[in-house]
Amino acid sequence: MAALAKVGLIGLAVMGENLALNIERNGFPIAVYNRTEAKTKELMATRAKGKNFIPTFTLEAFVAALEPPRKIIILVKAGAPVDALLKQLQPLLSPGDIVIDGGNSLFTDTERREKEYAQADLNFMGMGVSGGEEGALWGPSLMPGGPIVAYQAMEPILTKIAAQVTDGPCVTYIGPGGAGHYVKMVHNGIEYGDMQLIAEAYDLLKNVVGLTPAEIHDVFKSWNQGEELQSFLIEITADIFTYIDPETHQPLVELILDKAGQKGTGKWTSQNALDLGIAIPTINAAIESRIISSFKDQRVAASSVLTGPSHFYTGDKQKFIDSVASALYCAKVCSYAQGMALLAAASSEYKYNLTLTELSRIWKGGCIIRANLLDKIQQAFKHNPLLPNLLVDPEFAQELTTKQEQWREVVATAAKVGVPCTAMSASLGYFDSYRSERLPLNLTQAQRDFFGAHTYERIDKPGSFHTEWNIR
Repeated sequence: MAALAKVGLIGLAVMGENLALNIERNGFPIAVYNRTEAKTKELMATRAKGKNFIPTFTLEAFVAALEPPRKIIILVKAGAPVDALLKQLQPLLSPGDIVIDGGNSLFTDTERREKEYAQADLNFMGMGVSGGEEGALWGPSLMPGGPIVAYQAMEPILTKIAAQVTDGPCVTYIGPGGAGHYVKMVHNGIEYGDMQLIAEAYDLLKNVVGLTPAEIHDVFKSWNQGEELQSFLIEITADIFTYIDPETHQPLVELILDKAGQKGTGKWTSQNALDLGIAIPTINAAIESRIISSFKDQRVAASSVLTGPSHFYTGDKQKFIDSVASALYCAKVCSYAQGMALLAAASSEYKYNLTLTELSRIWKGGCIIRANLLDKIQQAFKHNPLLPNLLVDPEFAQELTTKQEQWREVVATAAKVGVPCTAMSASLGYFDSYRSERLPLNLTQAQRDFFGAHTYERIDKPGSFHTEWNIR
């Protein structure tokens, strides 16, 4: 009788194929299945040839190829395809089997699916996987949530295939229910913010001080060699500016249409933050920037009708470049602060018991938002697990206070020359709002009471009050 596989994987698109190779390379024989038979055959004839793979061509054969209790990872498109696959799988499984959804599913869908599987005495987990195709192959950041017993059974595999950093593998038990997919959702929201801030920095360097793509490469390369801005996204951004299109011999980045897509996780982050009453303006600005980018034809038409300022930057070029670096760093801190505040609120609301120090740690390797900054974030929450916001951590507070003049100068200059920097501005607004002892929302409360009798509180005595404002 042929030996059974330790783990199975369904879905052999790029991420699934690479994760399967990662699992096998780390010593776990793997059974694979793909809805399209040709894809499985192609993998076995190429990258999996001679490796400890068991190809299967029906779900029944796939399940039969796994040693009990079965451990199955699915990597298929989020939404209806996941539900359809789970419905097909369930009758083939036995009590105690484990199914892990490694796609970008909405966390509430994961909560529902876990309950449905639990009724059949089956374990269902939602696991965020970050790192793209390279991360999947060589070590992603993994965010598994669901039944703790299922995680304990999977832990020997997950700790081997995850990215490895100095303080351990980039995986931890996130929490019950949909916690894993929730954390991945917020991770992606932070990623949206980070990418938009970097895009705005590029726009400022190009359209305020007129740097060429080669010069912008040099700037980003130097930033990535520094302590504050070193990150995966800064690194790949520097590389992007060096790629020359073989057809036109121009920098490829300048030939790419300025319409950005999104797959839903950013939007879900924004929607959930509104539900929980947490302000994430930098992340929201990043999502809205992608939305407005999609109106390319309207923007082209508007550009000939709506004129901007005639002001041009005449200051010191290097000074402005240095200021952009400071502004980018400050805005990035705000983006992470917003994401962490949202995670803290969700942990309380959904009883996830999230550990922010651990989340900072597992994002330090493998994932898209990995950065030196996460070391500081990890230490901030280690020093004060009840820290209400990263902005008030002593080290971050000092840095933002020191750099704020450069930050303000960049945002002001952008406004003067008409270069949009919505996320960078949103970060500054967040910083100024959070540090304000008094905001003008007292007027808002007065207005609400005027037209809707919503009542208000006072600063000089307790209680709830209503005024007949329209008495003349």
